[in-house]
Amino acid sequence: MLKGLGNLGDMAGMMKKAKEMQTKMTQMQDDLQNIEVQGESGAGLVKATATAKGILTALDIDPSIFHPDEKEVVEDLILAAIKDAQSKAADKAAAEMSKITEEMGIPAGMKLPF
Repeated sequence: MLKGLGNLGDMAGMMKKAKEMQTKMTQMQDDLQNIEVQGESGAGLVKATATAKGILTALDIDPSIFHPDEKEVVEDLILAAIKDAQSKAADKAAAEMSKITEEMGIPAGMKLPF
């Protein structure tokens, strides 16, 4: 590192790594907005699409489930599909975060502020 500077050389290296991680985290946050996941319920009768950040972007409902006397069932299927998409979005975001932390040598499972 920087000889003659004692621990300052290590500090410079740490600062460089921190800046590198910040850049990667910013890029990952941008990437998560472009990654889509799809949740479904009712054997695919209701599909919800969300970004990996958990933002719902689309909802596809098979018209065969529209029966006036089954309104609650349709509502439950819609909610289940949305929850499935959000769960998959969270899993995808965690996987992307894990890639970055692994590259940076940060211990697995360490919680970061995201």
